[in-house]
Amino acid sequence: MHSKIASASLVGLSCLSTIASAAPFTFPLSNGFPKVANPSSQLTAIEQQAHGTLPNGPPPPSITADTATSLELIAFNELFEVAFFTELLSNVTNNVTGFQFADSNDRTTVITALTAIQAQEELHALNANGALAHFGLEPIQPCEYNIPVSDFATAIGLASTFTDVVLGTLQDVASLLATDGDDGLIRGVVSVVGQEGEQNGFYRELLGKIPSALPFLTTSTREFAFSALNQNFIVPGSCPNIGEIALPIFRTLTVDTQNIQPTTQTLEFSVTIENTIENTNSTWGNWERDCPERNPDYFSSLSVVYINQQNLPVVETITNVAIEGNTVTFDAEFPFDQFLMNGLTIAAVTKTAGPFASADAVAKDTIFGPGLIEIN
Repeated sequence: MHSKIASASLVGLSCLSTIASAAPFTFPLSNGFPKVANPSSQLTAIEQQAHGTLPNGPPPPSITADTATSLELIAFNELFEVAFFTELLSNVTNNVTGFQFADSNDRTTVITALTAIQAQEELHALNANGALAHFGLEPIQPCEYNIPVSDFATAIGLASTFTDVVLGTLQDVASLLATDGDDGLIRGVVSVVGQEGEQNGFYRELLGKIPSALPFLTTSTREFAFSALNQNFIVPGSCPNIGEIALPIFRTLTVDTQNIQPTTQTLEFSVTIENTIENTNSTWGNWERDCPERNPDYFSSLSVVYINQQNLPVVETITNVAIEGNTVTFDAEFPFDQFLMNGLTIAAVTKTAGPFASADAVAKDTIFGPGLIEIN
């Protein structure tokens, strides 16, 4: 199986719009999800499929507003993951073109794994939304989703990438829970970190990679995860109560360099800018004042920052800025050799050159991002 999967080309998150399915994925599922009562026969069936149950321990007496934001983001992400794996499982089960297997044993192994994973993600979503309801908060409602479903290898590559982001983001959530005094939720969050890690080892093995990418997985933040989901998977305007989630959505950063190899090199990025004034004359002064992004010097004053493993963020200078229409391209060094930047690297364009003490400090200074780079 490995050779077949690994030989297929993979597409980064910045390219999802080119392979999204024609019709957006919508809920509910045939079992009524995401509206599943506890207890109910539907929940029992999901638990049996997931090989385990929802947690039944007592919740803490109260939570902070910031913890509520973390639970809302978790629910928002898990609803997307249910959509993704529901569609992927359906495609494999129904032998859709691009999702067929020459070896029936390989196909059975994948279907068995995806069947459990899909149900496990349902329980993750129900758990997060159940917690919100318990504390008198509005559960997060599902959106419509553009799901990349061109072929099995692409889908597994994308699953591995967004799972890497989840693994980094749950680090942020656990840390914030401790800071906010809501440590009673940390054990459950960390249990999901381990579960998602088991998933990703399976995806990486399917792709012909070593199961564990790094000794210390790359950290992320809630802001980067929320932005990545909205930029790449969510149908704009389709989320009934996304406004409940008090997190920003950054502007999109595209990593244009493809097939990035494990060596120090120059990477090319691009962003899209828009005119911010309706009436202008021919003088550059108006653009410089009212739309500074039209000035190449504006981007040269920004920085590209890389977040990889548990190391301090790496700041690089932006060079070779070019503006054509509403697209800005620019370069930045990718210092792989110095920092062994395997696994997931999160790239962001920041207002300043830092220095940054943490991924959270990078997020606070970010304009465009995240650009997601996968190596190894």
